[in-house]
Amino acid sequence: MAEKVSVEEVAEAMYKMVKDTMGMKKWKATDLQKAAIELFGEDRCDKNLCKEAIKELVNSGRLVYTYFGGSFLEIPHKEGAQND
Repeated sequence: MAEKVSVEEVAEAMYKMVKDTMGMKKWKATDLQKAAIELFGEDRCDKNLCKEAIKELVNSGRLVYTYFGGSFLEIPHKEGAQND
């Protein structure tokens, strides 16, 4: 049996997926979960691990939930005055 990946590894991979597709794709939590499981493999990553990673990303402020006809995870937008 393969060794499980850490929550931090999954969180980093998820953050990179969202960042790399910013402006082109909106990620639902379940889509991000499926992509992470596909990336790491079902034997190394499961739904609970993905949920913990999403929770960590949201709690740290690296990702935020937005709502536009459904809930999506995105990188927080900077306001105009913050773009120095």
